[in-house]
Amino acid sequence: MVKYIKLFIAVICLGIAVVPAKGQESPPSDTSQHPSQWSSRDMTYRGQNYDPLDTAFIPKYRMPQQKKFLNHQYFFPAKPQSMWEVGLGYGNYNVIGNVPALNLWQKGGYAMHFQVRKSLGYVFSMRMQYMYGIAKGLDYQLNYYYANNPAWTSTGYSPAGNPQGNKPQPIVNNFRMESHQFNMDFMINLNNIKFHNARTKLSCYVFGGIGAFAYGTRVNTLDANALKYDFKGIIGTTPMTYDNKSTIRNALLAAMGSDYNVNADNNLTTSPKLFGKKLDFAASVGIGAQYRINQRINIQLEERFSMPGDNLLDGVRWSESSNSTLLTKSDFTNYFSAGINFNLGSKKKNVEPLYWLNPLEYAYNEMNTPRHMILPDAVLPDSDGDGVADQFDKCPGTPPGVAVDSHGCPMDTDGDGVPDFRDKQLITPTECQPVDADGVGKCPCPEGCGGTTSTCGNIGSGTVTFPSNSANIGAAMQLQLATLAAQMQANPTCKVVITGAGRGNKQEQQRSWDRVNAIIQYMSEKNGINRNRFIFQYGQSGSPETVIYRAAMPGEEGPSGNVAPPFPNLMQKDK
Repeated sequence: MVKYIKLFIAVICLGIAVVPAKGQESPPSDTSQHPSQWSSRDMTYRGQNYDPLDTAFIPKYRMPQQKKFLNHQYFFPAKPQSMWEVGLGYGNYNVIGNVPALNLWQKGGYAMHFQVRKSLGYVFSMRMQYMYGIAKGLDYQLNYYYANNPAWTSTGYSPAGNPQGNKPQPIVNNFRMESHQFNMDFMINLNNIKFHNARTKLSCYVFGGIGAFAYGTRVNTLDANALKYDFKGIIGTTPMTYDNKSTIRNALLAAMGSDYNVNADNNLTTSPKLFGKKLDFAASVGIGAQYRINQRINIQLEERFSMPGDNLLDGVRWSESSNSTLLTKSDFTNYFSAGINFNLGSKKKNVEPLYWLNPLEYAYNEMNTPRHMILPDAVLPDSDGDGVADQFDKCPGTPPGVAVDSHGCPMDTDGDGVPDFRDKQLITPTECQPVDADGVGKCPCPEGCGGTTSTCGNIGSGTVTFPSNSANIGAAMQLQLATLAAQMQANPTCKVVITGAGRGNKQEQQRSWDRVNAIIQYMSEKNGINRNRFIFQYGQSGSPETVIYRAAMPGEEGPSGNVAPPFPNLMQKDK
């Protein structure tokens, strides 16, 4: 028996030793420092907990439900595929009957088991268990009333009231029961559904089941020399009390041999047999707890009571007192064990057994940080994030960080038509306006400062920058072109050169033409400027996204605003 205890302790120590030293399942105090490892969804380490949106854990026959769930056609995710649990254990094994049991520490009963368990859901699971046990018992008082027990009468003992009139010889009831038990258990997990924690490390459960129970009981009636025991001489004449009960049993254990030499009364001749032992069916109930070490290993404590419905497990059919009162209760067994369990299965395709997971975890995470939940659009969306809702924003698309007025348009402190964020002369005097594209004005020359200036010099130059692959006139461009239109209207005899950059390939040349044409068309349609007042130039060197405008030099001529596109078949839809 000692060697079995040492072996079992060694197995448990080995299981604990393989726990990874770096196994961490609690989030750090600052999860922002670990963006690649920690999920904002549930603040748990990725790869340890089951994600219902991950289809890698869903078996093929459940994928139709999972697809409906992912497409918002069904509220519930499919059940994931989970690992199997296998385990072994060792512990104290007793028969609770008419003869007091000897426990593991009294060189008495012990048992060992092997089990396989599979979760049916988050609460229910099934388990198959094989158990081999040795139970022993020894009374601490003399018994004269054993006339109906053939184990004693067949070895020469004379009970009280024997028909031969021999002097009665007292005995002390004892037994050694060896059993094989195959159990099928239905288990109910009690505490993995948590309302205030993501998961638990301690799993508590109850179970009930039925199984095959094969046993054989023997009695120690003769010593090593095949002689009857003098039980009265061993115990002495001291009356038995609660205080000296242990002393009496220790004396009996010291005086008696270890050979259980005769079969106990067990109805074996009229009962079915297995392994040469009497076969019964036994119902079982029990309670247990498991402590989770990591995703693969847990340790277990469990109490099992088995009830085969037989009163001969301890080899005593009748326990008779001096008044021959019959005790008709059935015997049952008790097995208190410690064990170690291992979860088997690929971590890439199987989650832990479902009785370790909290089904409420996903629901709470989804309510706290929705990923799959269908949410209504915001009542007042603000696409450019300038603080003015889109439905009131007169200048959509304002660049990030730019100060805007109550209408969502960029601030223009001096009112020169160039917003402050692009204005290189934030306060331009009124007399120096209109200004160029950078918001810099041209103040008039004081009277008599010399020279005659061309009136076309009052038209400023500037650069219009388009978004990539686009020829649309945006809100910021409209403000800039409004200034140019005012300058051209103030100088009706002047022409303006519009030059588009982009000459690397046919697409760039065509896009350059598109942008120059878009500006001329906008000036014509929105501001009433005749197209013939523009000199059309495109496909020039420079940044492909820019168009430059300037006043035409005296006598400068060129193509008018009506120029055919170079590659009309390459025209693409604006992005």
